[in-house]
Amino acid sequence: MTGGARRISSRDNPLYREFVDLSGSARERRRLGRSVLEGIHLCEAYLQRHGAPLSAIVSDSGAGHPEVTELMAQHALVPTIVADPLFASLSTLAQGVGIAFIVETPSPGLPDTIELDAVYLDRLQDPGNVGTLLRTCAAAGVKTVFTAPGTAWCWSPKVLRAGMGAHFHLSIHEAIPWPAVHERLRIEAIGTRASQAESLYRSELRAPCLWLLGSEGEGISAPVAADTDRWVRIPQAAGVESLNVAAAGALCLFEQRRQRGLLD
Repeated sequence: MTGGARRISSRDNPLYREFVDLSGSARERRRLGRSVLEGIHLCEAYLQRHGAPLSAIVSDSGAGHPEVTELMAQHALVPTIVADPLFASLSTLAQGVGIAFIVETPSPGLPDTIELDAVYLDRLQDPGNVGTLLRTCAAAGVKTVFTAPGTAWCWSPKVLRAGMGAHFHLSIHEAIPWPAVHERLRIEAIGTRASQAESLYRSELRAPCLWLLGSEGEGISAPVAADTDRWVRIPQAAGVESLNVAAAGALCLFEQRRQRGLLD
């Protein structure tokens, strides 16, 4: 790869140091408002929705990969090329093409009112669950996601990998206390629980709503539960533990989509 690409072979290079700091520190990512995207799929998804990144970083071996070459040419990007050992020391991917973007972390302002479908993730701690739910929201056509303080950071590497590009189809509002969401609600808040609730499949779900999905161990917190307008349960075989929150969320969102006649 030519066309003015710079090459880094020293660990003391300022751009490489930024790459190191952002890759290894959630605190630094939050402080600077920047994130690292790694892998062809995430980088391409970002380009399609947001345009050029702050920096494009490619490993020596990645620079010769045809997908990387095409991506750089298509979007007129001039990458910084990093020696393979330096890139590999930071990579979070066991396998894959050596490409990463440094980007401004999207941080949309809170809407004045919440009138369309949305999801509130209440202290979910597993990055895989959070990323899977973001991917489910995007697939189900839910565009807005709020997370409570204590929820896994949506722009962490593990959540980004699990989300598979869904982040770039959503408006994600992180670490939002429940009162700030509740005061803006103009739609029903619906939660899930195992008992004292109507079956999901007998519930009327065609109207816009805010789905409340609680933490893996404790479920929905008491303050959020106190403001929940309606509860639904997912029928399942007797004697079986409750569903994983990501699976439960998928069932709820796609049952709502089915009722609206949006499934082929």
